[in-house]
Amino acid sequence: MNSSKHKKTDEPFQAKDYLHPRHWLTWLGLGILWALSRLPFSLQMQMGSLLGKAMYHLASRRRHITRRNIALCFPERDNEAQQTLVRQTFHSAGISLMETGLAWWGKEKVLAKRVQIEGLEHLQHATAQGKGVLLLGAHFTSLEISGRLLAQFHPCAAMYRKHDNPLFEAVIKHSRETHLDKIISRRDMRGMVRALKAGTVVWYATDQDFGPRNSVFAPFFGIQTASLVMTSKLARLSGAPVVPFFSQRLDDDSGYKLILLPALSDFPSGDDTTDAARINAIIEQQVRVAPDQYLWLHRRFKTRPDDEPGLYSWADKKRTQERDRQRREKEVGKVQGNNHE
Repeated sequence: MNSSKHKKTDEPFQAKDYLHPRHWLTWLGLGILWALSRLPFSLQMQMGSLLGKAMYHLASRRRHITRRNIALCFPERDNEAQQTLVRQTFHSAGISLMETGLAWWGKEKVLAKRVQIEGLEHLQHATAQGKGVLLLGAHFTSLEISGRLLAQFHPCAAMYRKHDNPLFEAVIKHSRETHLDKIISRRDMRGMVRALKAGTVVWYATDQDFGPRNSVFAPFFGIQTASLVMTSKLARLSGAPVVPFFSQRLDDDSGYKLILLPALSDFPSGDDTTDAARINAIIEQQVRVAPDQYLWLHRRFKTRPDDEPGLYSWADKKRTQERDRQRREKEVGKVQGNNHE
C-alpha cells in the first residue's frame, strides 16, 4: 500500500486570519473534534454511537426526513423494522462526525490498519488507458474519511461544495488539499474536465437533489428522483472512464472496506435519462448492502415532477417556520437598534 504524502497546499491555512470573536465558537468545536481524534479508534466509535443517539432525540426535523425516506424506499419492512433502521442511521451519522476528525487529523499508520480495499485492479486498469478516471461515488456516512483512505492506495482529487462558515471552509479545504491531489468546486465544470484530461483521478458523489436544473428524473428505489446529468457530461467532454467507488464501514465498526467496481461500459450512452437510471441502480444496489450507512438525513426526493405533491410536507413546513422566526427576530433587532440611537 502506498501511503499518501503530506504536502503544502497552494493557499496555506493561516489561523491568525480567524481570530475575530465570531469564530470563537467554531474554534471551540474544532478543538474538541481534534482532541477526540487523538483518542483510541474504538473509543471514538463508541462516542460516535452515543452522539448518534443524542442526534436522534434532538434533531426532530432530520429524524422526520430519515423516517420518510426509509418508509418510501423500504415499504416492504414493517414499522418496527423501519424504525430500527432509522435509529441505526443516526448511529452511523454520529460515527461519521467522529470520522471527520480522523479524516482531517488522523495518523496514516492508524488508518492504514483499519482499511481494506476490494477491486483496486479496476482503477489501475482504467488509469492504464492514459486518461483520467471519474470515480462515481455516493453520499454514505463514511464519505469524508473514504477519500482520505483511498488516497493511501492511489492519488486522487475530489469535488467539494463550499461551506458557509468561513473558518470551517478554510479547515476543510486545507485538510483535503493536504491528503488529496487537489479539490475542485462542484461548480467548476471546466476545472473538472481539465483535471480529467490531464490524467487525474477525480472523485464525485452525484446523488443529491439540487433542483430541476441540470437534472433529469430517473428511478431510485422505485421513486422518480431528480438526478444530476453531470456524470454523463463529464465523461463525454473528457473521455474519461467512469469507475464506481463506495465505502462501507465494517459491521463491528472496527474499520472500513473500500469498493471499486469495473468501469462502466458504453457510457455515456447519449441519453441522459438512461445514464441517470443506470447510475441510480448502481448506487441503490450498494445502499441495499448497508442501508443504515446511507445519508438518509437529506431530502433526496425534494424535487418532484410537476404533477406530484411534495414528500416532506412536515419538514418543509418546519423549515419555513424557522426561517420566518429568524427573519422576525432580525427585524425586531433592527427596530430595537434604531430605538436606541
